[in-house]
Amino acid sequence: MDIDAFITAHRPVWDRLDHLVKNRSSLTGAEVDELVDLYQRVSTHLSIVRSSSRDAMLTGRLSALVARARSAVTGAHTPAWRELVRFFTVSFPVVAYRARWWWLSAALASIAVAWVLGAWVAANPDVQASIASPDEIAQLVDHDFADYYSEHPAASFAGHVWVNNAWVSAQVIIYAILLGIPIPYILYSNAANVGVSAGLMASRGKLDIFFGLITPHGLLELTGVFLAAAVGLRLGWTVIDPGPRRRLEALAEQGRAVMSVALGLVVVLFVSGLIEAFVTPSGLPTAVRVGIGVLAEVAFLAYVIVFGRRALRENETGDVERAPDVAPTA
Repeated sequence: MDIDAFITAHRPVWDRLDHLVKNRSSLTGAEVDELVDLYQRVSTHLSIVRSSSRDAMLTGRLSALVARARSAVTGAHTPAWRELVRFFTVSFPVVAYRARWWWLSAALASIAVAWVLGAWVAANPDVQASIASPDEIAQLVDHDFADYYSEHPAASFAGHVWVNNAWVSAQVIIYAILLGIPIPYILYSNAANVGVSAGLMASRGKLDIFFGLITPHGLLELTGVFLAAAVGLRLGWTVIDPGPRRRLEALAEQGRAVMSVALGLVVVLFVSGLIEAFVTPSGLPTAVRVGIGVLAEVAFLAYVIVFGRRALRENETGDVERAPDVAPTA
């Protein structure tokens, strides 16, 4: 298709539709009919461009125009409560479920790195000496590690933890723009911190305290980080291998799906922050504190599996119901 000739032939139609959309509040009856007709015609133009051209700028312009025209034509929109229900029962869980193998891979790789580094640090005094002096290690093991969870008021600590964890997850997702290349390094850094701390605690016979403090909130917190890494990596891979769809279409769909996970993790990490602030440093028996963390983890995984699998069977992708860059074509 000669894209320049196509633009020249149809630009008056696009400009007219843009004019009608901008002045929709004062249209006459005839102009409203014209608006509907032009909206349908430009939707077809968008489909033709998407299937016959690689001009991303033209596709973006027509997508935005069709989206604004659709809003002007339909007027009413889905109630906010229905969108909220759909988000938590369809959009978020199905995206998480569809990324389950990426999610599992990120988790297993991180656990393996943390385990190997922890064992290496615990078994080698020379390695421990290169990390910190004996007095500094003793201070960390005997006081600092446990005091970290109780040195600030619970409410403010919960807010601090929530913001920090949300920022780490957001960074992981943002790095998908770079094809996910920095994400393994972020996962490695996180796993290394956990592994080194575990190794130092184990070297002084305090591994039970380590797991007693980190497990209640750490299960859900790390699960959220691994999920963020999974969808970020999956988005990056979509750029490389879009499958049967056109690359821009696949990237747009997966990008919107990733935002669903980013928003959903705000809630997940908020719950994790509450556990870290109010349960981890509490005077409850270790078994009870760990049990609360395990219960929260199981509940979250069950939620993703049940709702995500059901939505997948219904061919849901987690994308918005009426994506602005998708239009029917014969």
